[in-house]
Amino acid sequence: MSLFSILATSLVSIVGFTILLALVGKVPINYSIRNLIVRWPISLMTALAFTMVIGVLIVMLAFVNGMYKLTESSGHPENIIVLSDGATDEIFSNLGYSDVSEIEFNPGVSRDELGKPLTSWETYVIVNQPIPLHARKGDRRRRFIQVRGILDPARSGKVHHMVLKSGDWFSTGDTGGGVREVTVSEPGKEPRKVNATEAVLGQGIAKEIGPDYMKPSLEVGDVFNMGDKYWVVAGIMDSGGSTFDSEIWAKWKTVAERFGKVTYTTLVIKTDSKEAAYSTATDIVKNFKKAALQAFVETDYYDKLNNTNKQFLVAILFVAAVVAIGGVFGIMNTMFAAISQRSKDIGVLRIVGFAPWQILVSFFLEAILLSFFGGVLGCIVGSFADGFSASSIMSSGAGGGKNILLRLTVDMKLIFSGILFAVAMGMVGGFLPAVSAMRIKPLESLR
Repeated sequence: MSLFSILATSLVSIVGFTILLALVGKVPINYSIRNLIVRWPISLMTALAFTMVIGVLIVMLAFVNGMYKLTESSGHPENIIVLSDGATDEIFSNLGYSDVSEIEFNPGVSRDELGKPLTSWETYVIVNQPIPLHARKGDRRRRFIQVRGILDPARSGKVHHMVLKSGDWFSTGDTGGGVREVTVSEPGKEPRKVNATEAVLGQGIAKEIGPDYMKPSLEVGDVFNMGDKYWVVAGIMDSGGSTFDSEIWAKWKTVAERFGKVTYTTLVIKTDSKEAAYSTATDIVKNFKKAALQAFVETDYYDKLNNTNKQFLVAILFVAAVVAIGGVFGIMNTMFAAISQRSKDIGVLRIVGFAPWQILVSFFLEAILLSFFGGVLGCIVGSFADGFSASSIMSSGAGGGKNILLRLTVDMKLIFSGILFAVAMGMVGGFLPAVSAMRIKPLESLR
């Protein structure tokens, strides 16, 4: 049983027990609710404080949740990713042609209907691209674009389970392959014909670059600049929810020559099953003697990228702890102020027969109600972030990483966590004031 489940069960049990006492034990619950309504300005301000805290917390956790969802949906358990030994990321890997060509004939590699091995030979590079002035957001002046050089796009699509949402794969012929003549129109210049490199884009990067050209997203046939060269969109990948959403695929030779990476960085191998993937990966690492390699089942490789997610989560939990201290003191201050103003009411309740523990439960429940409603409102506000796009970096080691476009994800577990967090703050902050109210002596309070 996870720590979250234990904490959630404990909090729900305490709140449920408190409400049960209120209903069965003749606790003055109506009195508490009526006072919350009568003192609505203070109640509203306290609840809004919880709303702001929980709303911000939900948005931050939605960011981390989106990163986890992205890595979970990236990679396939029957695929193997092969890198050179010691490389902490694809960009640092160097694989020789002879090594790659020999590895793909491992007996564990799946074959297509023509008997060819289902492997993807790739070169992964990161391109630094300036952002036009009109498309800049804040101080961000440049973006890092992930470009993947592919030998055979159709075969790579099969290996990665990637299909095109629109358009076609780029051509790969030795003569003129991957290049298309297009007409470009630039401000202050006559339209002219140029040779543009064909590329296939992920949906996310198409939307990222689109505003550079006054469009919500690049579409098939659109021309864009990268590395001082013209590129034309040949197709858009149906890549939503994976790391390929942030990538541009193009002809391997063009990418290698244009960006100075003439070796392969990655070999992705498709096997018949998850078990075959693990056994084949082990066989490659142990028995391939020509070069030192590392081979991962693809899902395990993307799990390693969760190191960044964990760092974000630790930072957010630290912020949440600091904010929680403020929330606890806030509700504590509100409840102490309420008790000082209602000391005579408490004395009357004691005289008419309410026991000290009933007074304690009454004020404790009042604090829980304030925090609960504030938490619910905060979750509602934070849920509007669901579906928004954000950019980040995922990394499994120093110096490497992938620039990704992700969707903020607010799910029911996150909503439940937000409400529990608010109620927990209310319980901690409301306990001491409730004990203080319980200890008020009736006769002294009426003097």
